[in-house]
Amino acid sequence: MGGIWEVSLGDFLLVTLFLGGGAAYLTGRAVAATWRPYRSLVIYIVLLTAAVRFIHHALFGGTLLSLQFYAVDLVILLVLGSLGFRITRAGQMTTQYGWIFQRSGPLSWRSR
Repeated sequence: MGGIWEVSLGDFLLVTLFLGGGAAYLTGRAVAATWRPYRSLVIYIVLLTAAVRFIHHALFGGTLLSLQFYAVDLVILLVLGSLGFRITRAGQMTTQYGWIFQRSGPLSWRSR
């Protein structure tokens, strides 16, 4: 067993990074696009992580209830979901409130 992946690097990359990470990024964008607070994203990512752990268990024989691998998946999905959230929210703030804010980077905005 590896420290980050359980069964193999291939299933970790496929399930956690590609499928789960893509879903987390899109979830972050959707939460921001509907003007929901960040805590909503955290709740959705916790549930998404449980689904990712189930896919690891069902398809690749990984451990379903492993706190270590759940935490690893949760951190990765939370980072990718937060990235989608901040990119979308920065665009919203500078578009919706363009007279007050301007973009200062891909993840942030500042006052004019």
